[in-house]
Amino acid sequence: MQLSIQHTTQYSYSDPLNYSIQQLRLTPQDGFGQRVKNWSISVNGQLSQHQDTYGNIVHTMVLDGNHSEIKLVAKGEVETGLSMTKSEERLPLQIFLRSTVLTAVDAHIKAFAAPFGPLKTIADLERLSAAIIDCVPYVKGATGVYTTAPQAFEASTGVCQDHAHIFIACCRGLVTPARYVSGYLFTDDGHLLESHAWADAWLDGIGWVSVDVSNRCLADSAHVRLATGLDYHDACPVSGVRVGGGMETMQAGVNVWQLGGGGSNRELRKQIEQVQQ
Repeated sequence: MQLSIQHTTQYSYSDPLNYSIQQLRLTPQDGFGQRVKNWSISVNGQLSQHQDTYGNIVHTMVLDGNHSEIKLVAKGEVETGLSMTKSEERLPLQIFLRSTVLTAVDAHIKAFAAPFGPLKTIADLERLSAAIIDCVPYVKGATGVYTTAPQAFEASTGVCQDHAHIFIACCRGLVTPARYVSGYLFTDDGHLLESHAWADAWLDGIGWVSVDVSNRCLADSAHVRLATGLDYHDACPVSGVRVGGGMETMQAGVNVWQLGGGGSNRELRKQIEQVQQ
């Protein structure tokens, strides 16, 4: 698929903004069945680029002086649905067994995950994913960015971020390395106008397998990866701090549309199994 993406984030302030520093994980990379054809980020501030511990491209944006708003626009074209190759990981896999506040494994999550272990096949991951979404249905606005996996699991409601955190917690509780993925999702009807999240789990002999719990599928050509990390805070598209500004109002919007014809497909399982053989 040829996907065109535009992600706009705008902050408005009631008082003059003296200083702001933002970390932007808004740049996709080649790999995992995708190729970036072109990409740009425009901001009303100074940008510097680096690569973080997890291999994400990160831009640091600095804005000083008297400002009343910050506007970020990331846009470009990404080709998806390309052939998959066996995943390699430059970091020790033990890092992705590390628990965080957002992915904590409490007694309830541990007991829930136990019947699904050990996780050895793609089918094992799919069964775990299906059980999570059955227990924790998607309800927009029910949780926030600081909601932990145990809190969402206990509330039996959440969004894609919560589903990813619960899945990761379950995997780590079963001694399977797992990580958080932020990105975009193309939908035929355009109903998803915001960024998306899913999770990767490591299977021996296969590598990373991407699971979209919220949509009951493996990540496929409808998904565009932005960043990965141990949890949301490592991979969130925009984060930062400011001095001044008073009350802050934030508006964000994502548009993902397909260039040319054809629809999304579900070819990832076949590709991964071919790699495993």
